[in-house]
Amino acid sequence: MRSFLVSVAVVIAFVVIGGLTFIYSGFFDVAASDPHWPITRWVFETTRNRSIETRTAGITAPSGFDEPGKILIGTEHFAAHCAVCHGAPGVPKGDIAHGLNPQPPDLAQASSHYSSSEVFWIVKHGVKMTGMPAWSDHSDEEL
Repeated sequence: MRSFLVSVAVVIAFVVIGGLTFIYSGFFDVAASDPHWPITRWVFETTRNRSIETRTAGITAPSGFDEPGKILIGTEHFAAHCAVCHGAPGVPKGDIAHGLNPQPPDLAQASSHYSSSEVFWIVKHGVKMTGMPAWSDHSDEEL
């Protein structure tokens, strides 16, 4: 049993040393102009999606999205703050969006990937390392 524990400790030490060597080597390219390695993209996307699913379990988005007054206010807010990155019907994504990695998603497709609760959570809290800001300074009703 003792040799097993020593072996586990040695493996952990090598993993930690290897990880620190990788981090401090500067080998990983953080330039937004270069795409992620496929494994890196998979890790980031899977981590993001599982995190969103976990944090939205048990929450519901506020009701009344289809009220005409809210639609008008939401459209104005989207045009002022969101369309530059996400585009809109008849409006292409702005120059800022083309420099982001990952690219901001086309929100017309969002409903096929995320529930309304998930979209609400994403808008409220943002997503780290994507350029998506948190709008947590807005009330749930405003969002």
